[in-house]
Amino acid sequence: MSLFSFKQFSIKQDKTAMKVGTDGVLLGAWTPIQHNPFSILDIGAGTGIIALMLAQRTHAEQIDALEIDEDAYEQAVENFENSPWGDRLFCFHAGLDEFIEEPEDEYDLIVSNPPFYAEDYKTENEQRDLARFQDAMPFEEIVEAADLLLSENGILAIILPYKEEEKFIALAKEAELYPIKITHVKGTPTSSIKRSLLAFSRNETAKIEIDELTIEIDRHVYTPAYIELTKDFYLKF
Repeated sequence: MSLFSFKQFSIKQDKTAMKVGTDGVLLGAWTPIQHNPFSILDIGAGTGIIALMLAQRTHAEQIDALEIDEDAYEQAVENFENSPWGDRLFCFHAGLDEFIEEPEDEYDLIVSNPPFYAEDYKTENEQRDLARFQDAMPFEEIVEAADLLLSENGILAIILPYKEEEKFIALAKEAELYPIKITHVKGTPTSSIKRSLLAFSRNETAKIEIDELTIEIDRHVYTPAYIELTKDFYLKF
């Protein structure tokens, strides 16, 4: 599907291997915004979906996105320009390593749906591999960027495979970033936990908010919790 329509914006995805998926929608809808972020950075923007969801959810004046893949970058720019919030959204065609060499701004919110699949997994489609492959953006780099760019009361929000959760929390702790909210995501009530949604802050909290989210009760029968989380976006809810 080359055009994915949401309630307030659409995503063109004909040019890129990085299609709209549940992970991006989950992160865009779940990311904590109670601290009213003024500036947001989306690391590895893909089609721009997470930045667009946060433009819809917040009053942030500055929403920057980073995308290294040229086709995805062009697609994100197009999606930003076609959205109601084009004046607040900006995409940089750069890798995270170059972006943090000369940091100019601090951000109140940093989000990332990073490439997964660190295991020996390569297909014939190099672009897709880059999108799904962790060597394109190691976790260490995301933590380093957050350490450098996060404002004093800022939040880092990320979605990861569940099996990577402990490793990422340990890395974040070394940079004095502490979990404040964790949601474990299951596809169905009987399936195992597949994803972790994690939010971190520079301020250690006595009580971490931990919960679980199940997406479907049955094929295409969504749980009330998932509908509640995403209803401002999906046309069908």
